[in-house]
Amino acid sequence: MTDHVPERLRCDLRELAETQERPGADAAPAFRRMAEDGVTGWAIPPQFGGAGLSSAEIMAGYEALAAENLCATFVLTQFNAAVGRLVPSENEALKAELLPKLAAAEQFVTVGISHLTTSRRHLGEPAVKATAEGDGYRLSGTLPWCTGAGMADRILAGAELPDGRQFLAFIKTDAPGVTVADPPELLALTASATTSLTLDDVQIGSGAVVSGPVAEVMKQGSGGTGSVGTSALAVGHAAGSLRGLAGEAEKRPELRETLDPLEREREKLSADIQRIAAATSTDELPEGLNAQSVRTRANSLCLRSAQAYLTASKGAGFVAGHPAGRFVREAMFFQVWSCPAPVAAAALREFACGL
Repeated sequence: MTDHVPERLRCDLRELAETQERPGADAAPAFRRMAEDGVTGWAIPPQFGGAGLSSAEIMAGYEALAAENLCATFVLTQFNAAVGRLVPSENEALKAELLPKLAAAEQFVTVGISHLTTSRRHLGEPAVKATAEGDGYRLSGTLPWCTGAGMADRILAGAELPDGRQFLAFIKTDAPGVTVADPPELLALTASATTSLTLDDVQIGSGAVVSGPVAEVMKQGSGGTGSVGTSALAVGHAAGSLRGLAGEAEKRPELRETLDPLEREREKLSADIQRIAAATSTDELPEGLNAQSVRTRANSLCLRSAQAYLTASKGAGFVAGHPAGRFVREAMFFQVWSCPAPVAAAALREFACGL
């Protein structure tokens, strides 16, 4: 299932994961390395120069990549989030222009759409306001979370019109009125260069629109069984932690009592992710198996695997530069990245020992 992730690529990404911890480093070298092996074409149809992999194959690939370099894999998911909105778009001219370039890694795109679903929805007014003007729109506001914004050629941005309709459109990062903020220092994954963008009267033509304007544009084309991409990264990251724990178990066989059940749990979760990714309807899945339940389990496994690795590493793991420390910090990312309220609530109950 993961023949599309060569062993040499895995080794190179593992090495680059350590260099990304240095101040000022970013994930661009790791992303370029993935592009050399065609990873940027995974989600793009063959007629546009891509590989056209199935959802199940992409999820398996995410797991394999995240075990080696979570930061670069996270960047890839944001690239693919933009690709995933463009592929089914009715804007054939834009698809013909962009998709071959994206498959060949000649351009990098990312998304600025979180404000349409979770981030800042509580503020009561659109984060990005759009006004129609001629054969296009003018956009003003803030895109609060854009991963890889500094290395992006274009960003798929969400905007809202005065009548409440929303649309998604590609904005060139060098367009007048676009300002990319300096990325903040994060607990982990700072190399993802996740930051905000300010749009000040940015003008776009209708040819840049990917979807909409419609009510609740993020629900367009969102059928199926739900996304398990984030869970795939969490399970892959757990595999990386368990690889480190296995290394400790080679010296201390008693650690197998911890490693073996965690590994069995990981294998079951991986299989469940494959089932959901391959299903075309929830009717094909057993009761209780869905994207939300898998995300809850994946978050828990990711946290516990990283903590087990750190505990087994003893004091050495608590020294800056040891992989166990990085895995623990990275595991915390899944508690805040697109984490639905029920998943967060389940985590809080687990933290309270089920009370």
